[in-house]
This record gives sequence, C-alpha cells and structure tokens, in this order.
Amino acid sequence: MKKIAGFCLAIFAFSTLAIAGDWTGYIADASCAAKRGEDEKHAACAKKCVGGGAAAVLASGGKVYTLDNQEEAKKFAGEKVVLKGTASSDGASIKVESIKKAE
Repeated sequence: MKKIAGFCLAIFAFSTLAIAGDWTGYIADASCAAKRGEDEKHAACAKKCVGGGAAAVLASGGKVYTLDNQEEAKKFAGEKVVLKGTASSDGASIKVESIKKAE
C-alpha cells in the first residue's frame, strides 16, 4: 500500500511541473487566433480587438496560449514576438517573463 501511495505522489508531483521556455508567435485575441491562425495578415484585426478590451493571447505552433501579463502582451498586439516564460502543467497558459518583437 505504501508503494502505491508513493507512486501516486510521484505522478502528482511530476504532473504539476511547469515548463520554462521561449515561444515565437503572434500576439492576438483568442477569436482572431482561432479563426485566422498565425501570420501578420490579421495584425489590424488583432490590434482592434485587443485594443477594444479582448484578452491578448499568443498564437504559436498551431496552439493558442493564454497569457498572465496582459498589460505587457497588449503592447505587442498583432506583432510577431518572442515570448519567454513558463507554461502551465496543462500547456494552456504561459506565465510571461518577457516579450520582445521578433526579428
């Protein structure tokens, strides 16, 4: 019984680990990112929607990530960026450390 409890505890510990890294993609709102994917063609739409109060997200590698630092992310609406941060254990959101315009 102790082995099973230990195994379950180990699985739980590893499942809550966050993943640090860099992502390259576009800052958009969730609606634009879901409909149009990731490219500069939707920049005007993203700027309008994010400027109008929609939450900023990162579209990267075919995924859409929610971002914790909305104030910083909104500065880059519609732009291609390199975002540094830590992804949640489920991979759906990123805790933002920094965002810079991609070259």
